[in-house]
Amino acid sequence: MDTLTRQPRRRRRRADAAPVPTLTVLAHPDVRRVGDRAQLPALGRGEAVALSRKEPGFCSPDGVETGALEDPWLSRRPATLQREGAVVTLSPGGSPLTVDGRPGAARVPMDALREGVVVELSDRVALLLHEALPAGLRQPALGLVGGSDCLERVRAELLNVADLDVPVLLRGASGTGKELVARALHDRSGRQDRAFLALNMAAIPPTTAASELFGHARGAFTGAARDREGHFQRADGGTLFLDEIGEAPAEVQVALLRALESGEVQPVGGAPARVDVRLVAATDANLEAAAEEGRFRVPLLHRLAVYELHLPPLRARRDDIGRLAVHFIRGALDEFGERPRLDRPTEDPWLPSPLIARMARAPWPGNVRQLRNACRQLVIASRGAREAVVPPALERALAATPEAVATAEPGDADVLEALKAHRWKISAAADALGLSRPALYRRIDRSDVIRKANEVSEAELRAALETAGGSLDQAAEALEVSPRGLRLRARELGVG
Repeated sequence: MDTLTRQPRRRRRRADAAPVPTLTVLAHPDVRRVGDRAQLPALGRGEAVALSRKEPGFCSPDGVETGALEDPWLSRRPATLQREGAVVTLSPGGSPLTVDGRPGAARVPMDALREGVVVELSDRVALLLHEALPAGLRQPALGLVGGSDCLERVRAELLNVADLDVPVLLRGASGTGKELVARALHDRSGRQDRAFLALNMAAIPPTTAASELFGHARGAFTGAARDREGHFQRADGGTLFLDEIGEAPAEVQVALLRALESGEVQPVGGAPARVDVRLVAATDANLEAAAEEGRFRVPLLHRLAVYELHLPPLRARRDDIGRLAVHFIRGALDEFGERPRLDRPTEDPWLPSPLIARMARAPWPGNVRQLRNACRQLVIASRGAREAVVPPALERALAATPEAVATAEPGDADVLEALKAHRWKISAAADALGLSRPALYRRIDRSDVIRKANEVSEAELRAALETAGGSLDQAAEALEVSPRGLRLRARELGVG
């Protein structure tokens, strides 16, 4: 029987199962092989394991046997992996061997397998040697790309809470996919046929936050020419996702607590209204510390965190980097009409294995969002090229060390350059700088050089809109402020 058509082996993981040494394909000339796994229990027992064109056998993430690596440019004479106490020795065979960027034989502490070690063969195949739980019954994808153990844990928790009508607090670093998880919670709930709305609290000026969330009545403030529903009213019956909840102003926190406790919202200048909304909030901040300092209300924290779901950073998902990179690159190639590049004959792959290996070794402080943007830049820079071209921004990200990422603080000139280069789009500029969105907002607030949208006068705004033919995005670019911030400023001033 053709091994590619066999049915998945449906084995459940035991609750007490221990991780097993595993090889996961990060890059292969046949991109369909990316994400395949070979579990190596023999290595854990101290037996030698061969690695070559013909062995070991791999399986797809769904458990379908896909065979050995089978690339004709790999030698049949195997490299060997041998555990000796607390160390794994990797010895070259007939194919050039590189381990974490260093050519030749290597001795790797077993502890390093928790994070993963990048192994390259002949600049054709990149693998991650790491620990993974024994293969078992997998969760539905839920719109999340990857098969790492920590992502499987997120999927299992998500499915466990999705149909319960309780608030969920998503915690994790910026760029880890919190909005995707919020959307998956909505799609698996009883509200999936109703509205799903998302709002970033860090992007809303404190003066308009209450109106954005709860709406306002006509005449409630200057520029309020008519009644307007807020996000709570528009999400009635559905789900409201509030990102960066730690940035909510104090007065809004009181109103949020009331909405959670009573199902009632108070429009600015209007009468109370009842709503039926499932709230999903997200943060990368330490809300407990903020509560101790009086910046975040303890009762609100308790109401938001009826269930907490922690999202892993990309550095904890190194075996997903190949899958994610191929997913993002394929999406960008499709967008620009160049899909065949990725799927061309395997003897001359467009996407080189050493590039993915470098991606797997990079620190990625901007997490999945930064990786996605880097892949998009890669595709744009590579238009018309026979092989993928690494643009300068990606080269800087790949050359960065974790220590440099942790200590670097961009100056005003760097921030201004990134904002201009990305047309004042906060998320894209934050990714380019290796910052979270809240960190970039705070960096802008501290700057005496960078202008904020709420500093634009009504006269300036009207003049810029007239020059831009009514286009708010073009007006924002001319005024050198965030388009979203300027949109909120225009709403506040009643312009447009």
